[in-house]
Amino acid sequence: MKISIDDAVRYMGAGKGNPDIRLATVRIAEELEQAIQPRFTWRCFSLERKEGGILLPEAGKMLTGTLAERMLEDCGTAVLMACTLGASFDAMLRGREARDMAEAVMLDACGSAWTETGCDAAEAEIQARFSDKYLTDRFSPGYGDLPLESQGWILNALDAGRRLGITVNSSHLLIPAKSVTAVIGLAEKPQGAKIRGCGACRIRENCTYRERGMTCGV
Repeated sequence: MKISIDDAVRYMGAGKGNPDIRLATVRIAEELEQAIQPRFTWRCFSLERKEGGILLPEAGKMLTGTLAERMLEDCGTAVLMACTLGASFDAMLRGREARDMAEAVMLDACGSAWTETGCDAAEAEIQARFSDKYLTDRFSPGYGDLPLESQGWILNALDAGRRLGITVNSSHLLIPAKSVTAVIGLAEKPQGAKIRGCGACRIRENCTYRERGMTCGV
């Protein structure tokens, strides 16, 4: 696995045109790749469509909102997943912030890109395990109308606290910071992209990328 430098510089709002920033980001990315590898876990759950949402019986919880309903409409199984860089990344970032804030910004952006790479690796593993199925796009709590509050029970359903050391705070944000939970549907027929673009994003009106005439690439 490699960190996407394009993604990292985009997260910084630097675009692709500044060669000095790009070169420095490559150096930071290589340092991060050598120090920390993303870790992930995932688990399959059956689906039951109920009034008010989609029940995952084994978890005893529901995926609510129109996004989950639309994403999983052709699916008989949902995969919950979590990925993290762990507490060691947070410590690495704090150390860099104490020495060089410019490099800390690059490291933070590389950490975000590295986490996404880990999510891609988890998705590839799921696809390899279910080679006869078609995967939906992955979607996460806080995106669209899937409540951010879902983070906690997804972690519990995955035993992610014990497996990966991920917890959730009172604001439903994940700790360590570079951690992600997501849902992927497994279907019997090909699934087109249903959530790509700004139109499906709940923060589109306050998005810093859109303010700069950019997108996050999702």
